[in-house]
Amino acid sequence: MVIELLKIFIAISALVWRVSGQTISGQFDCLPAGGFTLCQNLWGASAGVGSQSSTLLNATSSAVAWSTSYNWAQNPNNVKSYANILSNSAKGVQLQNIKSAPTAWNWNYTSQSSGIRADVSYDIWTGVPSSGNPATSASSFEIMIWLSGLGGIQPVGSQKTTGIKLANHTWSLWRGPNANWQVLSFVSQDGDIKNFNADLKDFFDYIVANEGVAPTQFLQAIQTGTEPFVGVANLVTSSYSVSIQS
Repeated sequence: MVIELLKIFIAISALVWRVSGQTISGQFDCLPAGGFTLCQNLWGASAGVGSQSSTLLNATSSAVAWSTSYNWAQNPNNVKSYANILSNSAKGVQLQNIKSAPTAWNWNYTSQSSGIRADVSYDIWTGVPSSGNPATSASSFEIMIWLSGLGGIQPVGSQKTTGIKLANHTWSLWRGPNANWQVLSFVSQDGDIKNFNADLKDFFDYIVANEGVAPTQFLQAIQTGTEPFVGVANLVTSSYSVSIQS
């Protein structure tokens, strides 16, 4: 029995090892990461000069650790990228059927230049179809949760309200159009939130009750990452998890 358990432990350890310690640097490179997918998504790179790479540190079916390092210059009002982790399973459920959506994200800048302009954020997508890639014709709403916003950057649209109490923090809410979808951005009024533990259902319930989002909208994707405008930084996520209970 002990030998069999040891074999199982070795197999699991080997699996974790195989999906860690890998770095991607291509503009749209992606990498399997246990129950997640790590993607570079340097979609705005042509608006600046610089580079970025992302490294998978550790991954299991339920949690992931990763880092991204970048050096971007020019056009300080343009986003250069959204290196991110995408959950492979937290999707395909109507907002009205979500009972809870627990998430935990622990992150930190291990280095950053002065004058950096960047956010650290969730990017959550909903739409009428039960599935659809982010930022496509299938998208109806993009819900961002900014845990950090440095350098005076602002979300899409204009500020609608402040003082929203959700997930034991205070937020301002911005809203505006982008292509064929609406962007709703919750921006922390508490400064950087580097150890975030919340139920995303609180945010879903708020936008359904206050922003005209239909409860029949399907959750299509949950991403977490960073949008740098300019600056040099290394951002490390020591642990991240998210799940949906319906």
